[in-house]
Amino acid sequence: MGYNEDTEALTTKLENTLISYHSLESDQWRVAKMTKDVTVWRRPSEEFHGYLYKTEGLVKDSPSRIIDFIRPGPCRLRWDSLMTSMDIVNTIDQSRCVMRYTTAGQLWGLISPREFVDLSFTTSYKTGLLSCGVSVDDLSVGERPGAVRGFNHPCGWFCVPACDEDGSLLTGYVQTELRGKIPQSAVDAAMGNTLVNFYTDLNKVLRE
Repeated sequence: MGYNEDTEALTTKLENTLISYHSLESDQWRVAKMTKDVTVWRRPSEEFHGYLYKTEGLVKDSPSRIIDFIRPGPCRLRWDSLMTSMDIVNTIDQSRCVMRYTTAGQLWGLISPREFVDLSFTTSYKTGLLSCGVSVDDLSVGERPGAVRGFNHPCGWFCVPACDEDGSLLTGYVQTELRGKIPQSAVDAAMGNTLVNFYTDLNKVLRE
């Protein structure tokens, strides 16, 4: 996917891609990490040489408030321990924008800080919301010194009211190409813990 495509077509393609991931049967996933509250699965990505990760857990709040803390905006930096900076560089409309953000280094410096430039799109999904994104080639956004420019293939978060419990079911799909000279095994080792910590940090800030 590239930013040169018509924005309307790009967001439609992004939404349809995330829905196709969400429609995959359970036997097409392999468990990568499991805790009491969160499960992470993975399968080979069709976009690049790494994995597409799926993660799911219960979050004790409404879909609208949860997504407000996930999508681009001031709430995100309040709680996401991995994200170190975020700027909205282009607001397209109320539901779409282009953002640049950086992430902290991981695994004791083995994975250096990364920078991403993503098109973000939030829309309704059944009784809840879908917030999704994909990296774009925006040449007007220069690279930050000291950070490697990574690439997010189609990613997103489905959030709907939980059927039998208080709160919402949050299901995410992540496939990040970190680039740079790091072994894929290091990426895989970090991803499971990163996704579990995402839920832990999110639940904590929503209780404040």
